[in-house]
Amino acid sequence: MSFGVDLSHHTGFERAFQQGRLTLGFIMAIESYKGAVPTLANHAELACRAEQLGFAALWARDVPLLDPNFGDVGQVFDPFVYLGYLAAKTERIALGTSSTVLPLRHPVHLAKAAASVDQLSGGRLLLGVASGDRPVEYPAFDIDFATRGQRFQDTFHALRQLTEETFPKFFTEGLISMDGQTDLLPKPVHNRIPALVTGTSRQSLPWIAEHADGWLYYILDHQTLRAAAKDWQALVAEHCPGKFKPMLQGMNFDLAANPNEMPQKIHSGYRMGRNALIQFLKEDERIGVSHMAFNLKYGSRPADEVMGELAEFVLPHFPSH
Repeated sequence: MSFGVDLSHHTGFERAFQQGRLTLGFIMAIESYKGAVPTLANHAELACRAEQLGFAALWARDVPLLDPNFGDVGQVFDPFVYLGYLAAKTERIALGTSSTVLPLRHPVHLAKAAASVDQLSGGRLLLGVASGDRPVEYPAFDIDFATRGQRFQDTFHALRQLTEETFPKFFTEGLISMDGQTDLLPKPVHNRIPALVTGTSRQSLPWIAEHADGWLYYILDHQTLRAAAKDWQALVAEHCPGKFKPMLQGMNFDLAANPNEMPQKIHSGYRMGRNALIQFLKEDERIGVSHMAFNLKYGSRPADEVMGELAEFVLPHFPSH
């Protein structure tokens, strides 16, 4: 296993991430909706339009079960099945998970699904990974919620070995045993699937800086973000000198009709007009954020209208690579 791998020529990574530059994407489903379940109206058409307009990435969440107390089920579909479907309908846009709950997936099934989507998309998969935050899901998998931190780390390392080594030989008690007699196919297009750790996933930030290919974090005010980005950049420089590991964010977003409306906080995000958004994102870029993914669930306007306005006025400031 190699840490600090050069991903500058990785199709999906290169599309979304470049040092000192910010790109834009969407968390699916791309729509505003009430309650837990999106309508999924024109979902594939909206995903394809995002590519046609020049956005950098689409992100599929991993929510295996409906928890009525939590809030929503993401895009409903299994993320790998859905991204495989979108891989056949798109050509350039990066396809990401945000985020795959590692403790709830067996490493072999996870590696097989991820590498399959990566091959079908021509190397565009970005794998956001997390330890999970819905305790009610864990009994269905007969997994102890309290052990998810260690299980995350074990699954993370197993995923690396399964996808990057030939006939790997390793053992993790209670999880996986590979004896060198079998191998996983397919392998990733670029010999690696970029893994982006979400939040802390019950790991230390130094561990994430050393082992992950990037850090996916929640929306923060700029003062807090500035400190977090500084810590991240210092740790990456310490553990993987000379390597670029992006910091990216996702936020709930409501684009105001008034282009000059100033930012107002909403649940895990902001409402603002496009002119304020441009300044907001430019500050993110200066701080060191490489990608912002918009979740339009709490939006007050139709998603296709919002996408069109963002593409016309905001995207030119933050073009995809």
